[in-house]
Amino acid sequence: MLSPPSLMDDVDAVQAQIARNMLSSGDWVTARLDGVAYLEKAPLIYWLIAICFKLFGAFDWVARIPVVLSCIALGWLTAAFGTWAFGKRAGFYSGLCVSTCIGLFLFTRILIPDVMLTADIALSMWAFLRVIDDEEPNPRWWAFLLAASFGVSLLLKSLIGVVFPAAAAVIYLALTRQLFLGWIWRRLRIGSGLLIVLAISVPWHVLATLRNPPYFDFTFHSGPGEYHGFLWFFFMNEQVLRFLNLRYPRDYDTVPRALFWLLHLVWLFPWSVYLPATVKLSYKPVDRAGRTRLLALCWIGFVLVFFTFSTTQEYYSMPCYPALALLIGSAMAMGGDWIRRGTRVLCVILACAAIACFTLWFLVRNQPAPGDISSALSQNPGAYTLSLGHIEDLTLTSFAYLRLPLLVAAFAFLIGTLGTLRWTGMRAFLATGVMAVLFFQAARLALVVFDPYMSSRPLADALMGSPEGELIIDHHYYTFSSIFFYTNRTALLLNGRFNNLVYGSYAPDAPDVFIDDQQYKSLWARPERYYVIANNDKFPRFEQLVGRDELTIVAQSGGKFLATNHPLAVPR
Repeated sequence: MLSPPSLMDDVDAVQAQIARNMLSSGDWVTARLDGVAYLEKAPLIYWLIAICFKLFGAFDWVARIPVVLSCIALGWLTAAFGTWAFGKRAGFYSGLCVSTCIGLFLFTRILIPDVMLTADIALSMWAFLRVIDDEEPNPRWWAFLLAASFGVSLLLKSLIGVVFPAAAAVIYLALTRQLFLGWIWRRLRIGSGLLIVLAISVPWHVLATLRNPPYFDFTFHSGPGEYHGFLWFFFMNEQVLRFLNLRYPRDYDTVPRALFWLLHLVWLFPWSVYLPATVKLSYKPVDRAGRTRLLALCWIGFVLVFFTFSTTQEYYSMPCYPALALLIGSAMAMGGDWIRRGTRVLCVILACAAIACFTLWFLVRNQPAPGDISSALSQNPGAYTLSLGHIEDLTLTSFAYLRLPLLVAAFAFLIGTLGTLRWTGMRAFLATGVMAVLFFQAARLALVVFDPYMSSRPLADALMGSPEGELIIDHHYYTFSSIFFYTNRTALLLNGRFNNLVYGSYAPDAPDVFIDDQQYKSLWARPERYYVIANNDKFPRFEQLVGRDELTIVAQSGGKFLATNHPLAVPR
């Protein structure tokens, strides 16, 4: 929740601004960006952020409250699930694992609902096992909780929120030869459960359909200029065609399958060193522990296989993190040679990381760091499809701006190295947890340094301190989305009719906010004041369009500039 870092450009500030637009307009059904209908996503995360804005004000740290609380809930749920299945120690380790793994930290730096979905699916899986457990005294209430979690998942991430836990449960029942047992389905209370799911999820879907006609269109084709209403776009385009990689517009990239699988060693680090120990566990469903482990395997397997045959982003597999944490936590509690070997491997990795951080800090300790870090970075756009792709932008010079994060990270790795070298078992695990927390603080400090590069807040501050004028954003809304949040204003989008806003731009009520170069030149020549925000490398193009003398630079930050068409008054 700490701020800085500011909300970043791209999806981070987009989510927050949609929530603010809902709150200010009173329309909690149709999400909008710059007045354009944004029909891609389910609304629950917007509602939660908007409620927080209503309670505490529209600040960036407030926008993060739902994600922060979801992370806490995920850690608690995983620990409680593990305690119920394996005992207190394994439950604690499971919660520690999911709470301090790199993937959870990395994929909750932006305001996406995946951690909320992950917590909700973890609750669904626990509720499912509680319902079919012979020793459970209140299966009815757990069945109702299971149904409620399904309904909430539909409002978080649409169909996959139900498909993932339901498919894992069906596979589990098939493997345990319980799929066709009547008493199982009676305990699950399918009829009353379905009513709960519909009561939670249907009202918004119906209202969104009615407010964004046409209502029924099931074509498998989508292209430029076509508008088929909410129902078609939300279900056919975003669910069916996305899975088949036929969605239009194709505004996403996909991670290679092998890399998607292998990166889980990074996302679960530092606890992924204990994954080999999970092979030695018992997965026979003869007791509660065995049943939980088998369900975790079904849960992990379906999620990973599903995305192996679909479009893939690294964070898509987050819903299986709790299942992996349960297996790892169970193995950690049991101990053994594989756990001790994992601790030794971790010690070596952390020692190497500590040496690398101390070495980098020593090399740049006296190197000057003028301006912001953007001036010291290289550009590797081909790597930006990966969540850690910007690491390739780092140069030795850029580390001069990261001296404090490097030092904190080095000491964090040193603590982890000493803890895993001296101890095994619980003490080593606790030292590793402390290391992870300190390292995440180092990462946050690094994000603060990257703030001008990843966010456009300095330009927003400069704009708000300048004379009134209409704003023009070069390229796509997402490119400078933090400008919209921190100024809370609309803008014209120069050559920005593509990707996420292209579909809504063809709706009958879409505002006319998209302009081309000719319209820009005409507006720039008017006596009224206009501002434009663009990346520095685009400046020569603007010089060609309107002439260098017609561009007055107001501010520059993070490789971006703010310019106006009329000179600013020089203060006395």
